[in-house]
Amino acid sequence: MNKTADKKEAAPAQPNTVGTASPAYIVVSNELFQATVALAAQAAELKDRLLRAQAEWDNSRKRILREKEEAVRYAGEAFLERLLPVLDNFEMGMQAAKTATDAKAIAQGLEMVLAQFQQALRDAGVETIDAVGHPFDPHRHEALGHHESAEHPEGHVLTQLRKGYKLKDRLLRAASVFVAKPPEGKQAKKD
Repeated sequence: MNKTADKKEAAPAQPNTVGTASPAYIVVSNELFQATVALAAQAAELKDRLLRAQAEWDNSRKRILREKEEAVRYAGEAFLERLLPVLDNFEMGMQAAKTATDAKAIAQGLEMVLAQFQQALRDAGVETIDAVGHPFDPHRHEALGHHESAEHPEGHVLTQLRKGYKLKDRLLRAASVFVAKPPEGKQAKKD
């Protein structure tokens, strides 16, 4: 026998895969094919809409951040516009003071500018803290010391050295005050 023929016979037989292999084509009904095409088109449309919505959301987020940064950067613009006329009047008053001979007229002009400035602050929501005669409040007042007083109750503000201010409900600066305490003789009698 031939050696090549022996090798062919000795080689194991390959399994028959003809019956288990996938067919070259599958028969699909036209309705099933149309439904599959419609679903694919719908999936493509939904994917497109999703991508557009994501892009729109990202653009909106960027725009909102940009607007927020601008709002913070220019937050005081309206207030400063209200202060410019005050500055103009103050400068005109300073020019008039250089040539004026009447001190009363200068004082009157400065009072007008001060009133205009205070009105601009009130319009912006700034309020002064009226401390004199009121009980001492550590949240609104800064005590610089005590002064003896027989006329004012103990713990009440006797004098105010520097005004305090608040913006709406937030403290901007505490009022610097001196608080009343009883005279030495009355304090000793209590103990």
